[in-house]
Amino acid sequence: MDGSKETPLSSHLVEEEDEEIRKLERRVRWKTDFAILPLLASVYFLAQMGRSDLANAKIAGMDGDLGLTAQMYSNVSSIFLVGYILFQLPGTLLLRKIGPPTQFAGAMMAWGVVTACTVAADGYPTLMVLRALVGAAEAFIQGAILYLSFWYRYSELATRGAILYSTVALAGSFNGLLAYAITRTLSNARGWTAWQWIFLIEGVVPIAWAFVVFALLPSTPERIRLGFSPAEKDLVIRRSRASHNSGDGTIRPRLILKLLADPKMWMVTAVDAGAHFCTSSLSNFIPAILQGLGYAGVDAQLMAVVVYAASFVGILTSCFISDALRKRGIVIVVDAAIAAVGYVLLLVLTDNTARLAATCVVAAAAYPLVVLSLAWTASNNVGYTFRASAAAIINISAQLVAIGGNQAFNDPPYYRQGLGASLGMICMSGTVAGLLMVYLRVLNKRKVEEREGEKAARLRECGVDEVGNEHPDFFFSF
Repeated sequence: MDGSKETPLSSHLVEEEDEEIRKLERRVRWKTDFAILPLLASVYFLAQMGRSDLANAKIAGMDGDLGLTAQMYSNVSSIFLVGYILFQLPGTLLLRKIGPPTQFAGAMMAWGVVTACTVAADGYPTLMVLRALVGAAEAFIQGAILYLSFWYRYSELATRGAILYSTVALAGSFNGLLAYAITRTLSNARGWTAWQWIFLIEGVVPIAWAFVVFALLPSTPERIRLGFSPAEKDLVIRRSRASHNSGDGTIRPRLILKLLADPKMWMVTAVDAGAHFCTSSLSNFIPAILQGLGYAGVDAQLMAVVVYAASFVGILTSCFISDALRKRGIVIVVDAAIAAVGYVLLLVLTDNTARLAATCVVAAAAYPLVVLSLAWTASNNVGYTFRASAAAIINISAQLVAIGGNQAFNDPPYYRQGLGASLGMICMSGTVAGLLMVYLRVLNKRKVEEREGEKAARLRECGVDEVGNEHPDFFFSF
């Protein structure tokens, strides 16, 4: 009698074992979500508060008090990105060395102190220096998607990134409400203007919250301790390995050079850069754009909540669809097309209500592109050097382009020059995403054809951290 023959009893036992594994997987995923997402989302939320407080301070009278022209304000918006860009690469590559809790909490402490000090700004030069320092500090939290890739499978990454990035929209909405309340209740209280109160309050909060993040945020799967059983810890590490993480934080310069010569790296960078051009200018100019639509002063701050609410819904919806389909490129193409329609409507419509609706369309479609392009980058780069460097490169390039976005919005009140430039950039994002999908299919086909060859066998003997994306058993996602 064949001892390997499946019996009803053995089949039942296998099903029970599979069900236990699925239960363990769900429990680990839920615990990971609970341990990481609320804290990491709070970091992003407060970072966006620190970034968008400038726009609300402008509406609250900062530009008049400090004698800022439209060009000066554009420069102040842009200098944030200069500090951000200069520290982006070390802020990402050092994530495993410093440790996520220490790095993220330290960054919060730094930008909180500088933001609070902005109450003492007495002119354009001081404001430029302070905003550059805020940007430098915030650069050290931009490895957040890289951090998530330590913990989640590829098919789970976009949705978690969406939860993280949707706090950008929530922060924009909340910041508008907070600025509205401060302007109404604290203007000239204790001799301080409303914009000074905005900076003080939004500086003190991240300083206090940094201690919570430092104490509670898990470090890496290999160092996880509290709240997980031995079996759960083992599964956390196996899930991390399934996403091509080895736990090795060694930086290999030759792989960075190889990445810089990779065409697909620059293609996905172009996708993200086009999206960042649009979203960065929107976050800095939404209140001002709304003033151009006929909403005055604090009413512009209040109506910004509507626009950010649209972006919140768009981020969660697009990223959920992307994970469900296990596809990034096609969702990016569709979102870019929708955002392009919104920009066209903003340029041709004259009715203010219709233009507000078009602004909401742009926000709902453009903001998801940033999350999707970052998730696409994380999924298509393996090994710590490749993945960390790719995250840094894409963010640096995007912020360089975002400076142009801020500079383009210098023709108030309708900002037609900036809107036209944004239309061109979002069309570029969609087009390049389509071309990248085709290119990745070609590369995967080539890998299939060569995977049994001598070169593939030689590469297979090396770990993914040593060869990166060339590993014959790694295939690119679309």
